[in-house]
Amino acid sequence: MNPGLPASIVLLLLLLAPTLALAKSSDRNQPMDIESDSQTGAVQGDGSTILSGNVVLSQGSLDIRAARGEIIRRNGDLSKAIFTGKQVKMKQQLDDGSWMDAVADRIEYDLLTETVTFIGNYTVKSPRGSNSGQRMVYNTTTGNMQSGGDGTRVRTVIQPKAKEGGN
Repeated sequence: MNPGLPASIVLLLLLLAPTLALAKSSDRNQPMDIESDSQTGAVQGDGSTILSGNVVLSQGSLDIRAARGEIIRRNGDLSKAIFTGKQVKMKQQLDDGSWMDAVADRIEYDLLTETVTFIGNYTVKSPRGSNSGQRMVYNTTTGNMQSGGDGTRVRTVIQPKAKEGGN
């Protein structure tokens, strides 16, 4: 841990970690299905494909819905997916069986680093609590998250154990 962090921030991060439990690990091994009203771009090789209108990406329990999307390929593999709209909606089952719901003006899913970045008026909710602000980076493999730090406020609500599962 960073010795420069105040104890109260370290405590908050430790409490928040269970709020954003690990995304369902088996989702990474499922095929990715992408639908939209229109798609423009190269089918093979490096580059990007633009998705417009009623964009839906699903991979296992992961479900993302947006007005627009961009799928980027590097070295012949999918490397990043960017979704925009007012607001992009994301839902995914967690390894513990509960569900995480999120909304943001922009969601970036980096397949190489397995991170999801929520940008602009985001809210992430799970049965254990919620986190909202202007920017959050969430590592789906480790469960680590970082939000705030850009001069904007971050709000976290942690549910008492008696209310978990009722959310």
